[in-house]
Formats: sequence, structure tokens, C-alpha cells
Amino acid sequence: MMDKFETFTALVAAIDRANIDTDAIIPKQYLKSIKRSGFGINLFDDWRYLDPGEPGQDNDARRLNPDFVLNRDPYRQAQILLARENFACGSSREHAVWALLDFGIKVVVAPSFADIFYNNSFKNGLLPVALTGEEVDRLFAAVTQNEGYQLTVDLENQQVRTTEGEIFEFEIDEFRKYCLLNGLDDIGLTMQHADEIREFEQRYYQAMPWLK
Repeated sequence: MMDKFETFTALVAAIDRANIDTDAIIPKQYLKSIKRSGFGINLFDDWRYLDPGEPGQDNDARRLNPDFVLNRDPYRQAQILLARENFACGSSREHAVWALLDFGIKVVVAPSFADIFYNNSFKNGLLPVALTGEEVDRLFAAVTQNEGYQLTVDLENQQVRTTEGEIFEFEIDEFRKYCLLNGLDDIGLTMQHADEIREFEQRYYQAMPWLK
């Protein structure tokens, strides 16, 4: 089960780059684990650290890049990431979504996303919000001019709301929206039919007991 996605207001961190690929989000050397936790410390690893990193390394001993947004206060606590078009292109690694979530990012706002990343996001509880290029330009301008800029993300009404009262609406598939609002991943969806599955199994083995 995933956490239910609820309306929230949070700090926005902006990375003004297009075509950010999944190897930048979480480099290949960290893909050895299939657990969904522990990847946040290596999110954007090559950009966050001045020293090369390896799995199992003590990251506290590595030198941070002071110019990278997620290394600076208050953006260490950002839950919304703002980026340019074609976010998370490249390889199909699901770890890219895991790393963003483990860091604390719940929403990525961009003009467009790579298809595989977009699909992986919904399966793990991360909301990718596609706005127009003009709307994203306006948000970048607001973030640049206002340190600690925040946005409100309302999935139920499919809106991103600014502190100035602007409302940006976004599209989302109704089934994916339902799953996020109810905290349902593939396992959660299956377990909604647990009673029916048990009844089927009982009938199945009654009819063919030699298979049990």
C-alpha cells in the first residue's frame, strides 16, 4: 500500500534544465538494491557531491556542491521539484522514482516527462504534473524571485495553486488519480478483491483437490 495522496502546500526546488535523465537522478552504480528506501542520499549524486560516490560509502565524508539547489537551505526540505521538458528521459530504472520519494519529493512539475518514468511514478505514489511551457516559465520566475516559494497541489481538483492566487489545472487519467487518492499500488488493487480470490481458490480446489 502507498500513502494516500492528500492536498498539501510545500516548498519548491527548481532545477532549470531540460532532458534531465535517469542516470543524473540516480547514477547506475546505486542500482544494486531492489529495496525502495535508501536512495535519497544519492539523488542527483553527481550534482550534489564534488567527490565521486560508490555504494556503501559514507556520504557524510563527501564534499557537497554548495551551488546545487538541494544542498541549500531551505530547499533541503523541498517536496515539489520544478524542472523543464522531457524530465527523467534515458533508461527505465524505477530507482529514479524511489530516489525522489526517499529524498522527500512528492510532486514533479514539468512541461513533459519520459513515458516510462511517468508510468513508474504513479505506481509508486509520486505525482508528475505536466503544465504548459508558459506556465512552467511563470513558476520558474516566481521561484527565482521569491526564496522559499511554495505551491499547493490539489490532486482531487487537479490544480496547482500559487500563493498569489493563480490556478494551473492539469490532466490526469481517472484511474491513476483514483489509485493515488486511495493509496493503492498494484498489490493494493489486488487485495481489494481478496474475498473473491479466496472464494475462487476454494471452489477451484474443491473441483480439483488433487492440485492442492
